[in-house]
Amino acid sequence: KEQTEEELFNLLQYGDMRVRQKAQFELVKRGEKGIEVFKKAIAQTDNQLARVHGIWGIGQLARANKAHASLFLPLLNDADPEIIAQASKILGDVRYKESADQLIPLLTNDNSRVKFFAAQALGRIAYDKAIDPLLDMIEKNNDEDVYIRHAGVVALSRIGKVEPIAALATSASRSLRIAGVLVLRRLHSDKVALFLTDSDEYIVTEAARAINDDLSIEGALPALAATLSEKRFTSEPLLRRAINACLRVGGDAELNTLIAFAERNDVPAALRAEALATLGSWPSPSVMDRVDGRYRGKIERDPAPVIAKVQPHINKFLQSKDGSVLAASAQMISSLGIHDFNEALKKLMQQHESPAVRSAMLTALNQLKVEDMESVIKRGMTDRDAAVRTTALGLLDELDISRENLPGVIDPIFKKGTVREQQQLLRVLGKIPLEKTETVLSNLVDQLEAGKFPPPITLDLIEAVNETKSEKLMARVSSIHPTGATVEAFAETLYGGDPGAGWRIFNTNSTAQCVRCHAIRGEGGTVGPDLSEIGATLSREQLVEAMVEPSARLAPGYGSVTLTLNDGQSVSGILLEETDQELLIKTSDAEPMRVPISRISKRDNTPSGMPPMGTLLSKREIRDLVEFLSGMKGEKVAAKGGHGGGE
Repeated sequence: KEQTEEELFNLLQYGDMRVRQKAQFELVKRGEKGIEVFKKAIAQTDNQLARVHGIWGIGQLARANKAHASLFLPLLNDADPEIIAQASKILGDVRYKESADQLIPLLTNDNSRVKFFAAQALGRIAYDKAIDPLLDMIEKNNDEDVYIRHAGVVALSRIGKVEPIAALATSASRSLRIAGVLVLRRLHSDKVALFLTDSDEYIVTEAARAINDDLSIEGALPALAATLSEKRFTSEPLLRRAINACLRVGGDAELNTLIAFAERNDVPAALRAEALATLGSWPSPSVMDRVDGRYRGKIERDPAPVIAKVQPHINKFLQSKDGSVLAASAQMISSLGIHDFNEALKKLMQQHESPAVRSAMLTALNQLKVEDMESVIKRGMTDRDAAVRTTALGLLDELDISRENLPGVIDPIFKKGTVREQQQLLRVLGKIPLEKTETVLSNLVDQLEAGKFPPPITLDLIEAVNETKSEKLMARVSSIHPTGATVEAFAETLYGGDPGAGWRIFNTNSTAQCVRCHAIRGEGGTVGPDLSEIGATLSREQLVEAMVEPSARLAPGYGSVTLTLNDGQSVSGILLEETDQELLIKTSDAEPMRVPISRISKRDNTPSGMPPMGTLLSKREIRDLVEFLSGMKGEKVAAKGGHGGGE
């Protein structure tokens, strides 16, 4: 039957919020009768939750008829701070302007929630007279409670007056200047550029973020670019945004500023390299922002002005003692298509002590398409460092090598080269026309069929064959290696991975999201097993199985298992330990149960919560993860927790 108003009043005090809320919604449906019950609930002081639901109920009705909001005005003087906070919130939600003058004193209340919701309400009402009281609140808060500062900033941005906020640029209060930047950022006002002259580099950096990031404040970009000329700044986030602003504005003044910054020796080499790379992209910048990655749109500029301005400075750049600056200089030269320094680049490639620099020069010379590129690449292939040789091998498809001469070039690499060189060579062979590589690849597949091909480069051979689109070669490879989502189909991922790439996949890959569930050395999630010692616990084959078929093997403590014993008895529980002789199962009994393997006739693992990585990652990525995880043999730091599946 339908409940009476008295019964609904009593339910507003019920222990379960779901019941209280249903009573509230029913009373809202009853209109005036409901209001009387809500007023009664608010008037009593024995049950705070009933009072809150009374406020919420009247708030629902006030959205349709603002006159009901007047009932909250007396509550702004209530003895209970939570009731004041809830009343303030609703008054702001319904934009009840008549409450503004009573809300302002609450900004100095001792209770933080009262101040927070009063500030939010004044912002929603957009009450101009609240600007100074809000600023006073922010100043007294002194950045101690970021929620209070946020409430004040949001309120001021909703009120929307720019001039009083811009005036904060000269305030003696650091808290007010920070708030000024935050408000102007929300208002998308170019007045935020006033804060770029602040004596506090943190505030200047926040202003730079406001100008450059997100949708940007384009009118303030020239001022941000100009900060690159000031030598007092050391903040990398600030300087990177100033470099980016120079690129985005794209005028002669910004070009001169950027070149002058790149010549400085009192800034980190990484930032000089960034400035040089930016100069290289000047005629045709990426459509993506260099700092925050947001789409900025296509820009095309005449390369002549930047080439003319940069060229007189290149000799100085190429005399740098820092390898990253030299590499960035070579990249800039090749990106701009400047050929006047080809001999200097060749000399650096031949003589510089850094393999990274020699590789960068080789790459730049190839991009410039120098006339004797074949001899340059061949020289790179005989370099004393494997990394340089690998770079040169990556350019091999640029050469017009005949079918007859190809074996002579590549055979030494397969006989004496490092794994990385051999992998790079196979990638290149996949790009060279099949009529030149078919015999070479066929011979390599012969070795694969005979079981004599090196495991670390097996995946690379398979990928090279697939790249050729040769049905004959692809069929031979397929007959050797099964396809599908089984461990056997991923045998070529056991060896040859890049541990650095594996680390990046583990920590940053948005598809795999390994770090959300697993931790290494205390960093990461606790849903799945800690992997700090996984390399000492599992073999490479077991690592592949754990990724490709996560439900096939449970990590102790992270999965459930159901056992059928030889006598027909069934045992279910969490797998705590597993050896070749027995399983340790946590059941409903007080003590875990030890079950000898010999007693088990059937075993069913509960499907793992971990997705099969073979469907999410490429085989190359799986291989890199295996290489990375197999090296995890250090001390375990993080404690286990939650639930999970495969290791």
